Order: sequence, then structure tokens, then C-alpha cells
Amino acid sequence: MTDTVEPLVADLIAWIGGGRPYPDVMDAWKTSCPRLPVWEEANLRGLLACSRDANGGEWVRVTPTGREFLRTRQLAQGRLEQDRT
Repeated sequence: MTDTVEPLVADLIAWIGGGRPYPDVMDAWKTSCPRLPVWEEANLRGLLACSRDANGGEWVRVTPTGREFLRTRQLAQGRLEQDRT
């Protein structure tokens, strides 16, 4: 399952970027499929964190671990693309 979820977790982290409102994230990334728990997997790995702003709005942000995960993955993909040329 990790091979299936890994690119989707990376997509989620990249999409969240500097932060997005929690309702937007849930609308775009919630799943009813127990075989593709992208949101759950990212949270279990500590790649995301939820917090509230001054107005009480809940936000999802990428953690330092999440940024490192994405950076490492992007570097690996860059190496793969270079190897193909």
C-alpha cells in the first residue's frame, strides 16, 4: 500500500503548501476508501498539523517533517528524471 499512497501523500503536502483552511482540505482530500488513507497516512507520519487562527478558523499546515519528506521526494524524482535522459 505504501507504493500506492506515497505519491498521493506527496501531492497532498505540495497542495497544502503554506497552509489551507481545514474545511477546504477535507473537501478535497477526504476519502471513504480504506485502501487509500492519504489524509490519515500524512497525519500518522507527522507531516501535517492543524491549528486555529485568531478568528477561530482551523488551518492545516505542513510540518518541518512534511517539508523534508517533500524535498527528499522531489530530489529523488529529479534524479530519476536525469537518469532517463
